[in-house]
Amino acid sequence: MMDRTYLDGIARAVLYEGYVLYPYRQSSLKNSKRWMFGTLYPETWAAAQRGSDRSHFQLECILEASKGAGVSALVRFLYAGAEQEVSFDLELDKILCAAHHERFAIAEDPGVTGEITARAVCVGTDVFKLTLIVRNTTELGIADREGALMRSLASTHAALIASEAHFVSMTDPPPSLKDAASGCANSGVWPVLIGAPGSTGMILASPIILPDYPQLAPESPGDLCDATEIDEILSLRILTLTDDEKAEVLQSGDQARKILERTEMLPREHLMRLHGTMRKLAPAESEPWSAWDSLTNCAPVETIRVGGIDLKKGDRVRLRPAKRADIFDSALEGRVAVIASIEQDFENTLQVAVVVEDDPGRDLGEMRQIGHRFFFSLSEIEPLAREPGITEMQQ
Repeated sequence: MMDRTYLDGIARAVLYEGYVLYPYRQSSLKNSKRWMFGTLYPETWAAAQRGSDRSHFQLECILEASKGAGVSALVRFLYAGAEQEVSFDLELDKILCAAHHERFAIAEDPGVTGEITARAVCVGTDVFKLTLIVRNTTELGIADREGALMRSLASTHAALIASEAHFVSMTDPPPSLKDAASGCANSGVWPVLIGAPGSTGMILASPIILPDYPQLAPESPGDLCDATEIDEILSLRILTLTDDEKAEVLQSGDQARKILERTEMLPREHLMRLHGTMRKLAPAESEPWSAWDSLTNCAPVETIRVGGIDLKKGDRVRLRPAKRADIFDSALEGRVAVIASIEQDFENTLQVAVVVEDDPGRDLGEMRQIGHRFFFSLSEIEPLAREPGITEMQQ
């Protein structure tokens, strides 16, 4: 049995993202008119709308496996604030022949129905494209918006767990499978690998943008449900609520109550841990600080050749900006400048950083201050006769 610790933690965070927002009171405008990621509205109602309200999502991903492999599917969502889950097992060889349809209804409200369709196609030797479509098939009048909100499936997401098979990263597929991955169409969700970094047995189709192998911060005491949440700021703000505001939070639902009670019980040392954690002081000697340091051909460029003349740091040039992107391009036209440095980017494109010769703040440019130091391509400068210029500059 595969360890679902990673999946359950991340999936729960996705499930309640946006469910209740700070200040966690029902009277606040953003909680009285709630909107959540991954909401699937009744199909008949959504089809009549002109906006972006959807009734289904589609997941497609690449699986490396033999035809006898198995995949477990899990679909979760919130209905009327209650967690709902539909799970079933799939056999790859069977969904290669015919699509599998899994229909479901909400036990508390049988009129709210949905359907999950799963199918697979072979796209290479032991390589398959899996498709999972989740639909809200509830029948509803096209003008009943309030009814559509009440009968929607909120925070809908899916997970696939492979048995003796391997999912492929859709964000960064291996070169041999890039074409297969680019042939996948995902709508309303994006599949990411879940688990310990490097594992390939689980994939989460999330309505929220996530990277492969997302993790919950170990310092976080629990879900705060607020998009792009910053635990320290939200926790401190919760503690500043008045007694009347806290009383309203307690009446605004079970999730809001739990957030308030948990935050008020946090010990001081836990709040301090939320202030920041140093994950790594410095890279090992064998590790580059940045992508630039990992390049093997990044030796500094000492000279450039423009108009048949070799130029170096300290030489004078006349500026001929080719663009008119801002006022500086017009103001610097024809001005005399001194080369402060020669720069090379990741694409090996050369540019010169210059300071204007008669700029009263030229010393600031020599200290690499913005507004007094400018960058131009080699085609935007003209060599001038050599005169005493900048020979030494602060680096």
